[in-house]
Amino acid sequence: MGGAFWNGLNDPAQGQVAAECAAGEGGRVLCGKGDSVSPLWDMECRGTRRVQTEQRVRGDESAQVLRAPLHGGPDRMPFQAVPGGIGHPARGDGGTCPGAEEKVVFPQVWNGEGVTMPGIVGMISGLPPDRCRRRLSAMIGTMLHEPFYRSGLYANEELGVYAGWVCHEGSFSDCMPVANEERNVFMVVSGENFIDRSELRALKSRGHEFNEEDATALVHLYEEDPGGFFRELNGLLSGVIVDLRENRVTLFNDRFGSHRLYYHENQEGFLFSSEAKSLLRVCPELREIDPVALGEYFSCGCVLENRSLFKNLKILPGGSAWTCLRSGGWERKRYFTPEEWENSEPLEGGEFCRQLKENLTRVIPRYLQGRQPVAVSLTGGLDSRLIMAFVDGKSARLPCFTFGSENRDSLDVSISRQVARACSQEHTVLRLGEEFLSRFPEEALRTVYISEGGLSACGSYELYLNAKAREIAPVRLTGNWGSELLRGARAFKAYLPYMQTFNPDFYKHIEDATGTFARIGRVPNLTFSLFRQAPWQGFGRLAVEQSQLTQRTPYMDKDFAGLVYRARKEDLSSDRVSLQVIGEAKPGLLEIRTDRGAAGKSGPAFSWLHRAFHETAFRMEYYCGHGMPRWLSRWDKALKRLHYERLLMGRYKFHQFRRWFQSELAGYLREMVLDKRTLGRPFLNPKRLEGMVHKHIRGDENYLNELDKILSVELVHRLFVDDFVNLNERARGRFAPR
Repeated sequence: MGGAFWNGLNDPAQGQVAAECAAGEGGRVLCGKGDSVSPLWDMECRGTRRVQTEQRVRGDESAQVLRAPLHGGPDRMPFQAVPGGIGHPARGDGGTCPGAEEKVVFPQVWNGEGVTMPGIVGMISGLPPDRCRRRLSAMIGTMLHEPFYRSGLYANEELGVYAGWVCHEGSFSDCMPVANEERNVFMVVSGENFIDRSELRALKSRGHEFNEEDATALVHLYEEDPGGFFRELNGLLSGVIVDLRENRVTLFNDRFGSHRLYYHENQEGFLFSSEAKSLLRVCPELREIDPVALGEYFSCGCVLENRSLFKNLKILPGGSAWTCLRSGGWERKRYFTPEEWENSEPLEGGEFCRQLKENLTRVIPRYLQGRQPVAVSLTGGLDSRLIMAFVDGKSARLPCFTFGSENRDSLDVSISRQVARACSQEHTVLRLGEEFLSRFPEEALRTVYISEGGLSACGSYELYLNAKAREIAPVRLTGNWGSELLRGARAFKAYLPYMQTFNPDFYKHIEDATGTFARIGRVPNLTFSLFRQAPWQGFGRLAVEQSQLTQRTPYMDKDFAGLVYRARKEDLSSDRVSLQVIGEAKPGLLEIRTDRGAAGKSGPAFSWLHRAFHETAFRMEYYCGHGMPRWLSRWDKALKRLHYERLLMGRYKFHQFRRWFQSELAGYLREMVLDKRTLGRPFLNPKRLEGMVHKHIRGDENYLNELDKILSVELVHRLFVDDFVNLNERARGRFAPR
């Protein structure tokens, strides 16, 4: 490979000379001329604690593995490369530094402030290496912010591959890059993969060395079976593989596409990233909102069909394994499609229940493994309770928590306490209240920044509460997607917002979006939930959650999902199967009634009454809060004299944005939505919008959905389109430390 680089600015072949050879742990390291910080001192500051397996890189067999030093910031990330050459690493002037055959590579720990989510970035390009390294530095610079993040950089100049990563310290992917024993296969991964311990032991018995708690096993699984590797992936992850045996580079993601990868092709090459903002940073031509995508956002709450809000910025479809060919083209393969599960043989009801119980007995322990503590996010429903039914409370310490309000305990809170107590686990309530409201402008900006508009401003409580959840444990185990898979819930819908809010020409895009949604919805319910809703609508929430902690759900395990596809429709149309499996696994949990009135000790007749009462109460809270019809809003002032909110509100929801936008957050709403920049957006009708804001604040009508989306889209424009040059400054400097 030749040469060692520092600062990523000058190619040694063009005359850069190493000014210093400093003896250090594991060999010699090079420091660029004029650089005041020695890498040896930098390593000493980190100490010798190994979070990952030691990565020893030989210059003749592998690419350069680059890292940024601890000092400076994301916009000033000098590069340090592992010295190349056999025996002794080469110097920039053609000489060598004797006595340093190998060098241990330490990943960076960033100690700054701000927000983003873990992920990968990269480019495949024939441009000069120094230019590619600067591009990569700028891309990863948009992602390096939280104090518990780690990062690193990888480059193979011969293949023109440059990749970087950001991860939570101590997480599954905090070991990048991973390589096989021969150092001819390298992998950079973000996310998690879940493998049974028995499979890992079998892999070790075949002579491979790796840490069972992190991603180091993945490269050996690929090495043994490159063709079948992708189909065996089990988790939400994405990555890039550099196979030097075939001079082949492969970009891949999980079968659902939930661990998102954006990509863009231009004259410079092929660029990819887990975050759009990284590509917007180096490709100014992408900083334009796509009106078709914007219409889908206003109708569906997200962009459909693997497109993004930004023109010409696309998303890798789920189940992809794209290989860069020597000719420079791409072989764009799908290693998995939903039809494989859709065509599986159905199971009889009794057999499905039996296999479901066996499956959960095997699957749930996978999600309790790892080197980081795990906590369970409990609710009053069945999905998190089904998880707890397969947890041994006597031998496993598994703290539990529930999101709640400062004003009153919701049913989620009171029921979750009982479930945790029945499982001999601690329980904590993480409350939303005055502090959140005082921080809302900041939290809304942070939320839209992280999710790039995928989660709206009114979803900012997720950022606030998940930051608190990390104080309990850095891994959050949830029951997400349980209702969709086991009981056919379908909350992802399209609707037509108030027409007169928008410019008539633009409103056609919103109407077209409802037709697109109807077309993509003509698939089985399970396919719709896992391969439409999860990667498109679910992305924003997942991105915000993953920015603060590692989120897991056993219901997207490939073995679990594949089994559920074999259930009969009648087995997935009610909570009968879930209740039966919970009763067989941990009968005591059935004595606790759910927030919708299921289970409990009462007989069938009283059970029906409880269900009817809770279903009615749930709908009344919705229609008196978030979903209040506009005609009912006109009576809201009169109804408030009866103090109906004390009776109805807060039993099921811990946030009340309709009311908050009339009171505590009214000033912020006026400031943002009635600002001349917002009113000047060409897709809006400014006069109607002004009237909507005033009517909502007075309580005359309810425009929460429209105002939430308009506010969020305005933040997207200000962050990523209008003034992108100051994006990193805003993300770090304007956000107060937590």
